[in-house]
Amino acid sequence: MTPDDSDSHGIEVHLDRMLNERGMTLTELASRVGVTNVNLSILKNGRARAIRFTTLTRICEVLDCQPGDLLTYQDAEAKRRR
Repeated sequence: MTPDDSDSHGIEVHLDRMLNERGMTLTELASRVGVTNVNLSILKNGRARAIRFTTLTRICEVLDCQPGDLLTYQDAEAKRRR
């Protein structure tokens, strides 16, 4: 595994779409969830390496959604073809 491979993953985050659908800003979501804008931005941009279930729970509560609305899996081969 190369260093780049260890950081890659197949999880895509759809936080932008959820925020747009709900007319909410990242700042508002961060405040309501109880996390920093920076941490939420890292998640939104797909750079997060992990997320606490408690944070995921609060995001789902605030956005009134399911985890599958926020996260999807795309295998590496399909991702390369894009």
